[in-house]
Amino acid sequence: MKIIFIGCVKFSYRALNAILEKQNQNIEVVGVVTKKTSPFNSDFCSLEDIAKENDIPCYIAETKEQKLMLEWIEQFHADVIYCFGWSHLLSSEILNVPKLGVVGFHPALLPYNRGRHPIIWALALGLKETGSSFFFMDEGADSGEILSQEKIIVDHSDNATTLYEKISIVAINQIQTFTLKLAENNYKTEAQDHTKANTWRKRTKKDGEIDWKMSAKSIYNLVRALTKPYVGAHCDFSDKEVKIWNGRIEEANTDEYRNIEPGKVIEVNENEIVIKCGEGLFTITDHEFEKKPERGSYL
Repeated sequence: MKIIFIGCVKFSYRALNAILEKQNQNIEVVGVVTKKTSPFNSDFCSLEDIAKENDIPCYIAETKEQKLMLEWIEQFHADVIYCFGWSHLLSSEILNVPKLGVVGFHPALLPYNRGRHPIIWALALGLKETGSSFFFMDEGADSGEILSQEKIIVDHSDNATTLYEKISIVAINQIQTFTLKLAENNYKTEAQDHTKANTWRKRTKKDGEIDWKMSAKSIYNLVRALTKPYVGAHCDFSDKEVKIWNGRIEEANTDEYRNIEPGKVIEVNENEIVIKCGEGLFTITDHEFEKKPERGSYL
């Protein structure tokens, strides 16, 4: 089975490595499509080096235009294309090139939560579970038939880094399993129930701004959703934007603070800053304040 691999994020790199480990006379990666740079992928990772190390032809996509990419892909007569970690929909012409189709990846429990930033939104919304879904791509977004899907529990302590890692570990195992099944023509798919689908929108900078009138729980979810490898949540202090990378909900008697306005600094201890929220208290534990706010001041 000849595979073309498309991707440009850290998960793409790990997935390609996992497939190369399983290469044999029946499974071969014949081409790689990637980018040199990306202005919007926080976890960007070019696959050019790994392609060169394994003597695999590599196409560098410079723009969204796909005509030249199509022509390059067609020469390999691939049986299947894997597209894992690519921020653009593929053209119908590319989707129709391989005999088996194009397999895409979405870290959510499809048909639920299609669309953009699935790890960020899952954490920001405080979801208890998410998933790792591989599907045959059609002309829609994350709407094709499911090839492999696993449920993943989201713990209260999870953040963007740990959830990314959880999903990656599960997904790599899925890839190695269904690659063997595809090579043996021994696989099954399941159509998505489109009536259950919702689509998450693109995140904006405004979505990462902490409003201290939010509950401590909502602020905690926002901070853990946007921590590394993503851009970080932020608040304003002294007319400057300050990144907030980590924090915790304080298990305090909130009645004691019921007359305190949201955004007031309750306590400052070494690197930790306790803030009154719309509901509860939130302690900032990892931040980029140049000068820490004083007790009694406001964010």
